[in-house]
Parts: sequence; C-alpha cells; structure tokens
Amino acid sequence: MTRGGTPTVRTCGTSPVHERLLRTVPGYAEARSRSENGAWVARRRGVARQVSVVRIPVVVHVVHRTAQENISDEQVRSQIEVLNRDFRRRNPDVDQVPEVFADLVADARIEFDLATTDPDGEPTEGVTRTRTSASSFADDDRIKSAAAGGADAWPSDRYLNLWVGRLSGGLLGYAQFPGGPPETDGVVITFTAFGTLGTAAEPFDQGRTATHEIGHWLNLRHIWGDDGTGCSGSDFVDDTPNQGGENTGRPTFPSVSCDNGPHGDLYMNYMDYVDDVAMFMFTSGQAQRMRACLDNDRSSFVELA
Repeated sequence: MTRGGTPTVRTCGTSPVHERLLRTVPGYAEARSRSENGAWVARRRGVARQVSVVRIPVVVHVVHRTAQENISDEQVRSQIEVLNRDFRRRNPDVDQVPEVFADLVADARIEFDLATTDPDGEPTEGVTRTRTSASSFADDDRIKSAAAGGADAWPSDRYLNLWVGRLSGGLLGYAQFPGGPPETDGVVITFTAFGTLGTAAEPFDQGRTATHEIGHWLNLRHIWGDDGTGCSGSDFVDDTPNQGGENTGRPTFPSVSCDNGPHGDLYMNYMDYVDDVAMFMFTSGQAQRMRACLDNDRSSFVELA
C-alpha cells in the first residue's frame, strides 16, 4: 500500500530475489547450501570464531532522475548513524523491548563506515551519484547496472554496496543473500525510506529499512520463516519465537500466534515487517548467525579489519 506514492506497509523483495536466483543462476543453490551449513555449525558451536568488532566499508550509490531523488550527503550519513546504533545495541529505543524479551537483545559487534578509498585507491566520500532516465526501479537488479540506467557495484568483497533510488510498486527495499553473483551483491533501498531526514517519510523514516535489509545481506531470514501465515517455517535461529506470518504497523504486546503465548511474537525484531518506530532489536541467536556469515561467506570483511 502507498500514500501519494510513499509506501505505508513494509514490503521486502529479498525472498522473491532469492527465488529468482535459485531459478536462474548456476551454482547459487549450492552456495546457499554451503552458507547454511556454516550457519548450522556455528549454531551448534554456540559462538562465532571472531569476537572483535568488524567494521564494514560502505558505498552508497544514489541513482536519481529528479533533484528530490538525489538525496543529500547528510541524509546518507544519518543512515550510517542508525546502522551503527542498531547493530551495536546502542539505539535509544531498545528500552522499549518488553521485559520478558530483554535478555534476548544482542550487540552484533558490527559497525559501518562510508568508504574512504575507492576501488582504484583514490580518496572518496563513499557516495556515488548517477543521473538516470528511468522513472523507477523494481527488484530485478537494473538499478545495479550502469547499462540499465543504474550504477555498477564496487567490488563486493571489499564494500557493502547500498543503492538508493525510486522503487516501484510500494517496494521499500531488497537484499541479496550471501552466495549470489558479486556484480549484484548488496542492498537496495527506496529513497523515501533511507536515513532519518530529507526525503525519509513516515512510517519508514527511522532508517530501519536498511537495518532490515542488511540483516538479510548478513544471512538473516524473516522472523516468521517465510511460510505465509503457517507455523512450520523457520528463520533457523533458536531464540526467536515461532510466529504465524509478518506483523505490520505498530502492534501491542503481547501479539500471540502459533500457540506462542503468553508472550507471543517478537514483533519488535528488525526482521519483522512493523513500522520503523516499532522495531528495535536483534537477538543473540541472530547476532550469532550474522557473525557466522562474517566467519564464512563474508570473511573478506574480517580480513580487511
């Protein structure tokens, strides 16, 4: 749903992109199997190999047709600030987590910096700007291709590529799970859901769309397991309650599904579909899974540290 072209209900294209890559990219299914095996080993072990903070260089590709879409450097920096609070459990609203779930809240020990050196070794502010003739983009990765009116990725083993532009159909963003093609690896966010100022619009004006999508980039699944409203799906994380479908808007505690009472769904988790002001935590199990991703699929970022 949209209001004046601005999304009013969270939509994420990561699962459809995953399904498309399974159908069309040779070797992707095998890469995903290896990724899940690494996550399973870490889950059994109970701790990631790397315990220090990992800092990930970020490049933001702003793809714009209008002046409004050409978001400011200040808006870009506001998004980086949100990421560093959310992934380090330093977000002020974390105290809104219900007491029964408070012990689950985790510091993922992951931080993000705008890149200071480009792929050629030249100084950069970590932002590229591309004028496009495209009126909007979908989840088909055209925004990631200069030939299609977007911007080409920087090397995905050295940078987290974030693309910002106008997305169609109420889509807020999407990510590529580990194991996909390097030329499309990264995260895409619509320009009205990026950062906390400028074009950022309610109810997605607190930068949490990027937090959610980067969670996918680090191998997190949606908290309900992507089985519709059934109760048999899994996000492969032990400390997230089983839940029947996504929550949207601003739920009240408790929100019970799948016989998970009395405490109900962990709807305030970054990997649900609630409004930005209603999500404010990762769990210890999710942090462990992201760290396992950095131990395995995205180990080049640990090596850069």
